[in-house]
Amino acid sequence: MSYSPQQEQYQNPYQAYAVPAAQAGVNERAEFIKKTYLHLGAAIVAFVLLQAAIFTSGVAEDIAATILGNRFGWLMVLGVFMLVSWIANSWANSATSKGMQYAGLALYVVAEAIIFVPLLYFARIMEETKGVDIIQPAALITLFLFGGLTAIVMLTAKDFSFLRTGLWAGGLAALGLIVCSILFGFNLGIVFTWFMVVLMCGYILFFTSNVLHHYQTTQYVAAALALFSSIATLFWYVIQLVMRYSSSD
Repeated sequence: MSYSPQQEQYQNPYQAYAVPAAQAGVNERAEFIKKTYLHLGAAIVAFVLLQAAIFTSGVAEDIAATILGNRFGWLMVLGVFMLVSWIANSWANSATSKGMQYAGLALYVVAEAIIFVPLLYFARIMEETKGVDIIQPAALITLFLFGGLTAIVMLTAKDFSFLRTGLWAGGLAALGLIVCSILFGFNLGIVFTWFMVVLMCGYILFFTSNVLHHYQTTQYVAAALALFSSIATLFWYVIQLVMRYSSSD
């Protein structure tokens, strides 16, 4: 999950020969964009494979029970996840080691796979007990939103970096509400879920425009990680929406 724009991802003074994609030649820019989305696709495939391995191995229930075993389980998971996200982003933005960049992306994908287990576990139980589809429709909705937002940026070539302050403020407010809901035991409700869906759509616009205008041509791993974090968080809240509306039928 992701809650604030990672500004450093397109401001690092990497190698002297690296230039922002907007200033690169046509071929170099096209190659950077291709590499970014190939790495994003690889991250999504790895996430799906990890989930398949976790659920087929039978450890999903144990992971869910461990995370949800006490009142503050989610708070501890959230804290660890934020620390891991910071480490993963630092590695992915490594100026000296391509291996470190890939390690950062891999670390983040693994962390997302683990934190998703309780939500997907309950979604699958709901699918079995109610006979409704949840995960597949949520995945299709997420991909549709991502594709549409990506098309908007690519076709208009608009720079959405002006969203940074609003996204940062919205992300900080969301994080505060999540922590308070865990500490005081109240339900954030469907309005918050819709807010997070809209916020993540804003992140996708923001990071996609950064791919066109701000990331350096050597930062395709970091760019892929930023996009993946937004898509994963969007998927998280779309699943919740599908579950809520399915339970009301």
